[in-house]
Amino acid sequence: MAGNFPEIWLKRVIRMMEQALKAPWLDGIGEVEGDVIELGAGTETEKNIIHVPLSTFEPEVLVNNTTYPIDAVEYTDDNATLQLNKFQTEVTTLNDDQVMGASYNKIDEATKSHIRAITKKKLGMAIHAMAPASHTAATPVLRTTGEAFGGRKMLIYEDLVALKDAFDKAGIDVEGRRLVLCTDHWNDLLKDRKNFGDQLVNYKKGDLAPNIAGFDIYQYINMPLYTSAGAKKAFGAAPAAGDYAASVAYHESNVGKKTGKTKQYFLAAALNPRNQSNELNYRHYFIVMPFENKAIGAIASDAAA
Repeated sequence: MAGNFPEIWLKRVIRMMEQALKAPWLDGIGEVEGDVIELGAGTETEKNIIHVPLSTFEPEVLVNNTTYPIDAVEYTDDNATLQLNKFQTEVTTLNDDQVMGASYNKIDEATKSHIRAITKKKLGMAIHAMAPASHTAATPVLRTTGEAFGGRKMLIYEDLVALKDAFDKAGIDVEGRRLVLCTDHWNDLLKDRKNFGDQLVNYKKGDLAPNIAGFDIYQYINMPLYTSAGAKKAFGAAPAAGDYAASVAYHESNVGKKTGKTKQYFLAAALNPRNQSNELNYRHYFIVMPFENKAIGAIASDAAA
């Protein structure tokens, strides 16, 4: 086995992790500026945090001003400490015969399940974090109003217009609105082939997202659940009667993401003579969050009467 086996694998996994983040609804969402700070490295309380600047400062704009000197206003801001989510995989055992030479093919084969599992979990938590906890004027949570299908009311165009109206009334900029549809709602629009079928069916990789009712439209499978009372359920909670997956809307300027450290934990087979087996798993830090509790919304299915 190559002497630099652990280092080679870690570098390869980090590279593959970056390539695995295939979520078009996060394309163009920049990394939050600032360095990730590691606290308690190597301990049970290890954390990755970042200090996020917060500012609602906006100077007054003077039109056709003739009065001088112009009034001065001091810039003000604040900051928040954000703790990145920690993702850890279970330990995988690999005997020496499987890893001799540490070729890229063997690295990719042995670690792709770790990468896939972490990526699915981090994206699911990302879209869940962008969904409002409940309905407010700044964070509208609406219900579908279409025909009954499968025990629920289908998503229709009027529901998208209602969400657009709620965003308009909340003063959210028109440019940059995104809507990630859950599977049920995506399929609802597919059934309306006259109005939406071609737009969604022709949505190919690399093309621009279709724009409907002022929202760039995307889809994702692992969407947050809402109760019949309109409250968002905890991430990973099992669905109960009356719970439905929701579609999530947000403005791209109000969302940021941050990638923290990726660590590999490795026990060499040489230290495990009875089994002659290597053990490894991975720890990865990542978060996606709205900067403020506004400019986010959702449409949850409503139960059919």
